[in-house]
Order: sequence, then structure tokens, then C-alpha cells
Amino acid sequence: MTGTPQFSEGPLPLFDDDEVQIVPALPSGKRPSYIADHRRRLRARFLSGGAQALPDYEVLELVLFRAIPRQDVKPLAHKLLETFGDFNRVLAAPPARLAQVKGVGEAVICELKIVEAAAQRLARSRVMQRHVVSSWDALLDYCHTTMAHRDTEQFRVLYLDRKNVLIADEEQARGTVDHVPVYPREVVKRALELNASALILVHNHPSGDPTPSAEDIAMTGQVEAAARALGLALHDHLIIGKSAELSFSAEGLL
Repeated sequence: MTGTPQFSEGPLPLFDDDEVQIVPALPSGKRPSYIADHRRRLRARFLSGGAQALPDYEVLELVLFRAIPRQDVKPLAHKLLETFGDFNRVLAAPPARLAQVKGVGEAVICELKIVEAAAQRLARSRVMQRHVVSSWDALLDYCHTTMAHRDTEQFRVLYLDRKNVLIADEEQARGTVDHVPVYPREVVKRALELNASALILVHNHPSGDPTPSAEDIAMTGQVEAAARALGLALHDHLIIGKSAELSFSAEGLL
């Protein structure tokens, strides 16, 4: 009588085996029992207590398990956190910078970017087609998820309809660590194409400090003037820092 098939973890077929060298003394496809035991225990703790029951390096280990099936990934998890600072910054790190860390290859980068994309999509689903005022906290969470841990500036525009429902979220430009080019005419032109009635500007400060620069204030004034000329409302300009944000509207700058 045929028993229930037993499945075991194996390497992803889309990539080469593991980025980290496999222990040569082991038969092909095998791994030390302590690694399998550790993975089972860690997964059990995660399933019973959730992510809050685990420190960042162990959550990162869970992400790395699929990319590196037969190797102890704890040292690599610690190395990634030491290199980039925290779990969020590891996920948000550019692939080129991740690849500079010894032991990181295409499979690891792919797994990290899948988790980052999933987090962003989940946060985005909580704000799209929602009334901005009633979902303001979710909107801030989304902005922090997508922008707070970037190492270069990004400028986004949130477009709203007449009922202040978010109908589009678009990246307008990327820049350097302290500058991003913004073209007010393009911002308002896109609003007309989307039949939007209002907009919210959002950009991040990689330094972590959301205090607006003189250039930020001047650019906001230019966008507001261009919007007003076409009957559009500029509701706010949010600057996203690492752990806080600044609202031009709340600060009386708009």
C-alpha cells in the first residue's frame, strides 16, 4: 500500500543551487540535522507566536530559508542587518548593494524583493479607492512602507477625485540622496489626464529628518500655483522620514 508522499525542502529550480557553498562532506541534497531542527523550531515559533515573537534576524532567517535550502543562514541574516541597519532597510536595499554582501546571490535578492513587494502591495490595497480622510493613518503607513527606508529621494503624487477618494498613486521622479527633480507642469498635466480634482505630494528624506528644505518649500509653492490655475486643489505635501513624517498642511506651510 502506498503511503502519503513525504515532501522536503529543496532548492529553487530557477536559480543555481545556493549562494553559500554547500558542505562538501554531505551527500547531495542532505544537510546537517541541526539545521533542519533549527528551521522546524523557528517555523513553529513563528506560527504559534507570530512575527512579534521573533527578533529581526530570525524573521530574516525565515525569508532566507527558501533561497538557501541546505545551509545555516543565521550568519548571513546577522551580516545583512549589520550592513543595512534594520530589517526594513535590508528589504529596501537596491539589488546592486545587496549583491555586494558575501553570500548574497540572485536567489536571496529575489526572496527579499518578493517580501518587499508583498508588503508594499498589502499597504497599498488599504488606501487605493478609499476616502483619504477616513484612511489617513493607513495612507501614512503606506508611504512609510514604500519610501521611508530608501537611500535616494523619490517623489510621488497621490491623485484624488471629487470625493477625495484616492484614484492613482504614481512615482513622478527619482533623485539622489538629497535631491529629486520635480516638474510642476507634468504633475498637473497628469492630474487632468486622470480627471483628478485634488492631489497630495509625497517625497522622502533619506537622511531620516523630515524637515523641509527651502527647495522643498519653493517647489511646493510652484506646484500649488500650477494646480490652482487649472482648478485643482493641493491638499498636502508629506515628507517621509525614517520614523516620522511632516505635513505641510499641519505645519501651516500650505
